[in-house]
Parts: sequence; structure tokens; C-alpha cells
Amino acid sequence: MTRRYIPARAVADEWLKAPDVRAAYDVLEGEFALASALIDARGRADMTQEDVARAMGTTQTVIARLESGKRMPSTRTLERFAKATGMRLRISFERAAAGSRDARR
Repeated sequence: MTRRYIPARAVADEWLKAPDVRAAYDVLEGEFALASALIDARGRADMTQEDVARAMGTTQTVIARLESGKRMPSTRTLERFAKATGMRLRISFERAAAGSRDARR
């Protein structure tokens, strides 16, 4: 039997067509973006979670939790992560999309 694999991006794109899924994703977009940025920084530094943990003086489990996006870390923790990966932390604000319930006039 031959298995047919479907790329994760294709599945996500299909799911995001559903309005309720899109709305839930949009609510969590910040968390997803932060998790992605942490993973990207670690990858660009060519470090494992264990490497970053050692550099931060913590455990690999803590780094895995940070990268999961399930909790929002403090700015201090983000600074330590940035330093451990040889990066610089930058935080910015963007105007909410027009029509967003978060948009302010």
C-alpha cells in the first residue's frame, strides 16, 4: 500500500477557508508569530533547544514551552532568549487591519 502525503501547508490553507477556523486563528495570530520568531531565531543561530537552554541557564523543556506559543513570555525572558541566540530583540506595534474588531479609529 502506498501512502499519499499531503503537505501541512496545504491542509492549513484548506482549514483556514472556514470562517470559524480563520477567526480562531486570527485571535491567536500573535502567539503563532512569536512562536515562529523564536524557532526562526534558534534555527538561524544553528542551535538546538538544549543549546539555547544551556545558554539561558534553564532546561530544554522551558525552551520547548516557549516555542509552543501556548504562553506569552515576559520581555525579560525574550531578551535572554535573544542574547542566547546572538540576536537582538525588537518589539513593534502595527495598526490593526481595517474592519478588525481590534481596530481603533
